[in-house]
Amino acid sequence: MTPIRDNAALAAFCTRQRGADFVAVDTEFMRERTYRPQLCLVQVAGPVESAAIDPLADGIDLAPLHAMMADKATLKVFHAARQDIEIFYQLGGAVPAPIADTQVMAMVLGFGEAASYETLASKLAGARIDKTQRFTNWSHRPLSDRQIAYAMSDVIPLRKVYERLQKKLAKTGRAEWVQEEMAVLTDPGTYRVDPDSAWERLRPRTNKPRYLAVLRAVAAWREAEADRRNLPRNRVLRDDTLLDVAGQAPANAEALSRARGIPRGFAESRAGTELLAAIAAAGALPESECPQLPPRPMGLNGAGPLVDLLKVLLKMRCETNEVAQKLVASTADLELIAADDRADVPALQGWRREIFGDDALSLKRGKLGLAVVNDRIRTIDLTRSTNGALKP
Repeated sequence: MTPIRDNAALAAFCTRQRGADFVAVDTEFMRERTYRPQLCLVQVAGPVESAAIDPLADGIDLAPLHAMMADKATLKVFHAARQDIEIFYQLGGAVPAPIADTQVMAMVLGFGEAASYETLASKLAGARIDKTQRFTNWSHRPLSDRQIAYAMSDVIPLRKVYERLQKKLAKTGRAEWVQEEMAVLTDPGTYRVDPDSAWERLRPRTNKPRYLAVLRAVAAWREAEADRRNLPRNRVLRDDTLLDVAGQAPANAEALSRARGIPRGFAESRAGTELLAAIAAAGALPESECPQLPPRPMGLNGAGPLVDLLKVLLKMRCETNEVAQKLVASTADLELIAADDRADVPALQGWRREIFGDDALSLKRGKLGLAVVNDRIRTIDLTRSTNGALKP
């Protein structure tokens, strides 16, 4: 298959997909050496034809592709969609919609915590995916026949995978479960980067407000600098260097140059001058404008054993209902539940509460127990009798 490399062919292909109930979409990209992912290939499988689209071709205009991604009448099917959607959002300014993510669908249907595409393609489409080209250089041109064949093998079976999963969803009545996850994936806020929030991804060494203010400032500077130069964050300055700089809060180039991990000559450069200015501005902030770490939930101290019990209950309930645990609750969610019956976590809302949340609160309140019966963990309703009533 020869990739589409000219505007007329791209427009014609996208026009032919108009009116399709759904198209399967995949991308190949590289981001090891850049801040923003570099889109290198787009694969689309429609009802009767499929194509590889070369976004690096000279003079190519992807407007027809973006229009197809925005067409509300056609569902766009991805597998593990987040990074693909991020790329379309950055390039086209809009999130593709409506969408379906077969990985999420599979997790809802009991295929495991992170159902791989290879597994789904084999089980549901009878396809064998050759992953030998997974780490190839997708930006190099021309692409080889093997590269194109590999890329298309990631999208053509995806149509059948989606159809089979959709039928299973219809039988189980869990379509609404999937839609909750799709709402997150189609929210533009999921893909916006706020430099002032970049510090939250780090692990602050202390919760002192002034230290956090400087850390916020240097992390925001690095985010903007990485974006400006289109370099990975750690190619600008490493995380541990940012933490060290925040702790020292150097006031001049000489002091900055002594911070661990600062390259030679950096402190006297334009970037060093801007970083020092950001540190000084953070140091001048009123105490009231300094950030704070989220407060530790009340009652969490000493709740470790309860959290462990909740983990057991979560695993049991998810196995019984054939749904991936990480779709229901994270460890952080369990800690919040252990501390507060009214914790604002997904596990205490909607379908998650039905299969886990209510039982979690009952376990916490002493109304539900856990026991091993015939080598299986069962729950015991402690409110029904002295001996309790076993539940599967």
